[in-house]
Amino acid sequence: MAQVFAHGQLRLYLLALLEDGPRHGYELITALSDRFGGTYRPSAGTVYPRLARLEEEGLVRRSDDGRKATYTLTDVGRAELDARRGDLAHLEASIAETVRAQASQVRQDVQAAMRGLRADLTSAAQRARDGAHPVAGEPDPQRTASHRRRVEADAIVRRFSDEVRADLRRADVAAGVDELTVETLRTVLDTALRTMRATLR
Repeated sequence: MAQVFAHGQLRLYLLALLEDGPRHGYELITALSDRFGGTYRPSAGTVYPRLARLEEEGLVRRSDDGRKATYTLTDVGRAELDARRGDLAHLEASIAETVRAQASQVRQDVQAAMRGLRADLTSAAQRARDGAHPVAGEPDPQRTASHRRRVEADAIVRRFSDEVRADLRRADVAAGVDELTVETLRTVLDTALRTMRATLR
């Protein structure tokens, strides 16, 4: 992935993330990943040296809590953040644009994959229909197989719905559901519905 933050921008964004309250380094990394919809996750080797530099400059205060270190914004850090609200607003706009571009790329990738899948499923369904030859006086094997597959499909849909709803509830409680998740889900489901319908008689 191309460079996400220009020089000094990650430093500023770490200050902004600490404005809401103290956080562990891992929580800051996770917050950054969530902000980018999971498409960007800075390494510990990227974040911790910057936190150490912010501590040296008196912008954050580190307190050790067992095996974890908590970082808190100091008054000096808050003053710098206030002085750079314009830079922060510009950075937020840039991040939002990056997320939108990534969501668009995800939609295009999913649509391309689903088009290929739709063609494969349509071809397979046609071959199955062409190869079915029921014998008079006996149960129609095609109808029997169709019923079995319909029941199996129902179970797949219910399982998918249950798992997605559970994941969304967990994300909502933990870090929030971002725009990329919603756009991806909408694209996948819309494309899947069209693809599935193309295989039906």
